[in-house]
Amino acid sequence: MTVDIAGTVEPGYERVADAFERAFDGRPTMGAGLTIRVGGRRVVHLWGGLADERSRSPWQEETASVVFSCTKGLMSILVARLVQDGLLDYEAPVARYWPEFAAAGKGDVTVAQLLSHRAGLSALREPLTIDQLVDWDHATSLLAAEEPLWQPGTGYAYHAVTHGWLAGELVRRTTGRSAGQYFAALAGDHTSGAWIGLPDAAASRVAHLQASDSQVEAGEELGEAPSPWTALAMTLGGALPAQLVTPDGGFNDPRIRAAEIPGAGGIATADALSAIWSATVTETDGRTLLDDATLDAALIPMSEGEPVFPSPAPWPRWARGFQLDSEARRYLGDASFGHDGAGGQVAFADRDAKAGFAFVTNWMEAGDDRATRIVDAFRASL
Repeated sequence: MTVDIAGTVEPGYERVADAFERAFDGRPTMGAGLTIRVGGRRVVHLWGGLADERSRSPWQEETASVVFSCTKGLMSILVARLVQDGLLDYEAPVARYWPEFAAAGKGDVTVAQLLSHRAGLSALREPLTIDQLVDWDHATSLLAAEEPLWQPGTGYAYHAVTHGWLAGELVRRTTGRSAGQYFAALAGDHTSGAWIGLPDAAASRVAHLQASDSQVEAGEELGEAPSPWTALAMTLGGALPAQLVTPDGGFNDPRIRAAEIPGAGGIATADALSAIWSATVTETDGRTLLDDATLDAALIPMSEGEPVFPSPAPWPRWARGFQLDSEARRYLGDASFGHDGAGGQVAFADRDAKAGFAFVTNWMEAGDDRATRIVDAFRASL
């Protein structure tokens, strides 16, 4: 299949461009963007395919897409910056900043445990409607009052959506700003193509999401998981479809895109994501977001191995909110940290390479290796 690819590639990174082009094979309605920075400088900046298969409109340089759980990585950057600025302490109880959170035996849960999926709040016992999903106060009040699903700190389970509300309420309590507002203030010019809570003025820039057969099948298999909490973590009892998108629903719904849902609802261009991650490890466009001491503390491994609710291996690894290199998600190596997202999104930084990487796509697949092959090509190019 021939797909129109545009952009720039520095000499030495041609194999990355080849891997990006191969990602479109057999996917005639896919669109995607890829940007890689090394030492703060773009070395790969590519885009191609379709932003909307219904109108056949092409993916442009400024096209953004929902990045799903890559948003958790952005929230982890925000929390790390608050730690760096002395407003949060990873070892402190969450209740120091959010007193209501101490309810139902959660008074000793630390910020580090909360970020690393160890707080016992991976799902809500009360099913949510879409109206409740987009109501920040409703969701965070439920989480503050909820009894943990397991003893906090004794194990982990992926907080697929609730993670964003938990981290975001810490941001709100310590800064007086919502997660989206603080993100915009911290990331500065980088957020010209990245949002937590999409403004109306940017709505036309966002790609239409498509669920492939494998994405639909993965959603169907959620109902067959050994624990019902696994499906509830993803769907919140009906607020979201199991495959996360339908032609007009889920994360294609304008109400959901406009809301601040920082566990899964961030929207960004590959270029903006790459710049933000690059700025965590090296000066990028005149700014550096995190220092080495903060990264040392933020990247202490916290959760790995088999989770509380059984799921098939391989399993991911997490530090304090950041996803680490593992068999389940390969980055460049041990110096990498970031977060992937449903359907194939990947964004990360690497401390050794001083790199920021972002691949975003509107063609959602479960278990695909598009980004992995691009990362492999990037590793081989360094």
